[in-house]
Amino acid sequence: MFLVLAWPHEFLGGGDAQERDMAEDGSDEVPKLPPDARLESLDERLDRLQQEEDKRNRRRMPDSSYRAGQAVLSNLVGAPAGGFIIGFVLDKMLGTKPWLMLAMLFAGFAVGVWNVFRIANNPSGRRPDA
Repeated sequence: MFLVLAWPHEFLGGGDAQERDMAEDGSDEVPKLPPDARLESLDERLDRLQQEEDKRNRRRMPDSSYRAGQAVLSNLVGAPAGGFIIGFVLDKMLGTKPWLMLAMLFAGFAVGVWNVFRIANNPSGRRPDA
């Protein structure tokens, strides 16, 4: 009924890379091969290239005057924009078009200028509450 093929042991390749049978060895260890010089040089080149890539991609920290300039710009743009959006939404909800939007826009300008003065008076360039 069943057809069983008996293949020679050598054809199946029952051994390891050195063509030894595992049962013959007695220990499960494969002897250490000598290190290859090509692999060592490849590792050295790879390490050197990774170090060069890390140097190229290293993130530079901006100085304090650059950070202060970013804070001033974000306050001069963000505060009026936020006031405009809040005023616009309140006008839609309360039906007071355009008065709350204008009031909140001017309040946003005032808050932005006030924050710029706070940043300018701080010698480190950071906001006092940060």
